[in-house]
Amino acid sequence: MNEIEKPINRSQLRQLVGKEYFILKRKVNWIFGMQKWATKKENLFPKNEVFYHKSMILRPLKDVDMYLQKNKRTNLRIAIRHLDKIIIEPGETFSIWRLVGRPTKGKGYLDGLVLKQGKTSAGTGGGLCQLGNLLFWIFAHSPLTITERYRHGFDVFPDINRKVPFGAGATLSFNHIDLQVKNETTERFQINLWLDDEYLNGQLLSENIMETNYRIEERNHIMKQQIWGGYSRHNQIVQIVKDKFGSETEKLLVENHAVMMYSPFIESDKVKPNKV
Repeated sequence: MNEIEKPINRSQLRQLVGKEYFILKRKVNWIFGMQKWATKKENLFPKNEVFYHKSMILRPLKDVDMYLQKNKRTNLRIAIRHLDKIIIEPGETFSIWRLVGRPTKGKGYLDGLVLKQGKTSAGTGGGLCQLGNLLFWIFAHSPLTITERYRHGFDVFPDINRKVPFGAGATLSFNHIDLQVKNETTERFQINLWLDDEYLNGQLLSENIMETNYRIEERNHIMKQQIWGGYSRHNQIVQIVKDKFGSETEKLLVENHAVMMYSPFIESDKVKPNKV
């Protein structure tokens, strides 16, 4: 039905207590859970590239100070040191937060852009959602199984110069809002991440040449007015897998439902469903 309840504004105390509870719960799972975690690094594989993607670092956003975007570059540089060249062995699970750890000022993280209850603000380590978005898009074009992924419940910025479909990403918040993938194949994979002057770059490599191709399609994209007066946005992200014989299969990766923080009719010529 694509109905969304009106957002509830929770107190800062409740948000803080709830967050720390879930952080502790996740740490217990890391220690006592049954997952085999990806932790090993190696020199880069031969360049059997599964997929490559890049995203602009300094992206002007309405009502967002550019210093937060510039600080994001520092935050990304620190975070990707823990992820670059990680090997994902068969049976292992890759977790961003288990590898990166808690972003703190003591580790060199700066204030960056964060979203709270659909509003922008500054927070230590802010901007790392760009890393989650990039890695989700890369993993979506691979045989790795996405086992944990979250999206913001709010659509904050209109689609201006968007390169991928709405909702084709993953939000992050230490440590319980994570992006995790499991290697359920018999192949070994490796993550390669780096920054240049303009972009965050990411590459997934395989030890052996892959004979299967992956592409992503957006389906059933709609914007809808809710009975409480606001607007919401909905779509599905579908993975199309083509094997070496040319046969194709489809898999629904994610379904997105978000409250829009802007009117879809203000810039109707710019806010349009994406074509992949």
